[in-house]
Amino acid sequence: MSGMTENPAPASAAPEQTPSAGRRAVCVGSFDPIHLGHVGIIERAARLFDEVIVAVADNPSKKHRFPIDRRVELVEQSLGSSSGRVRIEPLGGGLLAQYVTGRGAVAVVKGLRSGQDFDYELPMAGMNRSLTGMETVFLAAAPELAHVSSSLVKEVHGFGGDVSAFVTPEVLAALDATRDAIG
Repeated sequence: MSGMTENPAPASAAPEQTPSAGRRAVCVGSFDPIHLGHVGIIERAARLFDEVIVAVADNPSKKHRFPIDRRVELVEQSLGSSSGRVRIEPLGGGLLAQYVTGRGAVAVVKGLRSGQDFDYELPMAGMNRSLTGMETVFLAAAPELAHVSSSLVKEVHGFGGDVSAFVTPEVLAALDATRDAIG
């Protein structure tokens, strides 16, 4: 015995599910746009959980290229046939912890590209656990996609760079359409 004790989950924590109960997780992000790094994390989460809810967030601190309904469509198109155990919906307002427990999920899944992502996500994971007992599962990004972010995809594409190795054809077409519209 190490002498260390685990902090118990707060009284407001979601009830434990038995192994036979369905395990649901939430993958949250703005997905503006979704890229292959996101797709990989969602597909891996779907192998770990019985159901994954992809919650498309509207982050007021970000200037979105695509409206939320279009981002939901692009997530659906990007996941294609792999979305059998995946449900996609807009996140709406409020705390993520409340959303997750309101959906009966046992965890939120976050992809990590670097230690910087971990430093950003860890305090939020701790707060979510303190508020509701919710767990956060961190999945490392595929090494070949660890440098990819939605912001970088938009920036490179905006300057005429080829981002086809990082997004699905549907997302590339949507990016092309917005670049043409922006001028």
